Amino acid sequence: MHHPPLETHQPEGCRPMTSTVSEIEEVIDSERTTLLNGSNGLASPEPVRRRVSGKSPADGGSRRICRQPSFGRDIGHAAKETYLVTRLSFKLLRYLGVGYRWIMKLLALTCYAMLLMPGFLQVAYMYFFSSQVRRSVVYGDQPRNRLDLYLPSNNDGMKPVVVFVTGGAWIIGYKAWGSLLGMQLAERDIIVACVDYRNFPQGTISDMVTDASQGISFVCNNISAFGGDPNRIYLMGQSAGAHIAACALLEQATKGSKGESISWRVSQIKAYFGLSGGYNLYNLVDHFHNRGLYRSIFLSIMEGEESFDKFSPEVRLKDPIVGKAASMLPPIMLFHGSSDYSIPCDASKTFADALQAVGAKVELILYNGKTHTDLFLQDPLRGGKDELFDDIVSVIHAEDDDALAKDSLAPPRKRLVPELLLKLAREVSPF
Repeated sequence: MHHPPLETHQPEGCRPMTSTVSEIEEVIDSERTTLLNGSNGLASPEPVRRRVSGKSPADGGSRRICRQPSFGRDIGHAAKETYLVTRLSFKLLRYLGVGYRWIMKLLALTCYAMLLMPGFLQVAYMYFFSSQVRRSVVYGDQPRNRLDLYLPSNNDGMKPVVVFVTGGAWIIGYKAWGSLLGMQLAERDIIVACVDYRNFPQGTISDMVTDASQGISFVCNNISAFGGDPNRIYLMGQSAGAHIAACALLEQATKGSKGESISWRVSQIKAYFGLSGGYNLYNLVDHFHNRGLYRSIFLSIMEGEESFDKFSPEVRLKDPIVGKAASMLPPIMLFHGSSDYSIPCDASKTFADALQAVGAKVELILYNGKTHTDLFLQDPLRGGKDELFDDIVSVIHAEDDDALAKDSLAPPRKRLVPELLLKLAREVSPF
């Protein structure tokens, strides 16, 4: 099959990737540089097999990029991240208004966060001070074009990679929301790249999809410099992030099928994991309006109802051109809780049906009685066995006997929040 040439975009004011580890360390520490694929000495990504290989590729002389810890720099990061989260919260309130419904939701959210605070504080400490977390790696020239990397503690061989696009109702999405997932997957020798993107009103849906696609491109073309295997990259999104990631994946497949120049290929993605996502905007607009994300705001985010077709992956599959491109898609796994009221599980069911209709490989897994936040927050904070986590890891480590053996011997995950607080949080959750 003929593949169109890869096109690498270099944002203005950014240096190309340096060829030595010491130079790359300097680039990352400055946090002003985008690492781009070019004459950088990195192996070009190859088309990927459908199954995960059980053998690690030859090292080829590549070395994991390291950074010396700095307490002052970490405090500065913590201050900047706290400011950003606070600003995003006030921005959300300004656009949603301060009516009775949103006052009650804000109170519920405050209680929810307070109940889970013991876990949040532990995760925040690791996020800001762990040497295994590389925060705010630049991948583009927009203010939010940053990603966080969660690296395993050992350096033996190239690691599989998950590119994760966080949720947040297209308004308060932020890369740090994926920190718990990133840390827990890193414990299983999996690198996680949490991609940040412009939110509304800083950007609309087309900007979000563009940012996510550029972040995916960065990982596909440069992750080997961080110890990642460019032939074992998985794309994952949660809630709004699942929608954005699906849009980016389908758009890239369509461009590739037309022979257009692209900066990454869908063949570089081993599988797509969609967690609690919505994929048909026509079915979501009234639902969200009734839950407080008002129609006028939703239409502004999605660039008007005339753009619903373009940004509804489920609907786009009905286009013969897009449907034909669906044959290029990687295996798709959709995960959803049966008691999810933020985005009902029917959203994943109908998307799975649409994918099957065009011949794509898709699997739908429903978790009985699980809510929107159970799968992504309460269950991981509970520790111990977690069905969703085990399902994701089993796919990534499929046919890798060494990794599967390590998984079977892995200790139970640490509980971060007492059970009573988790049950109370579930009751007051506004999601």
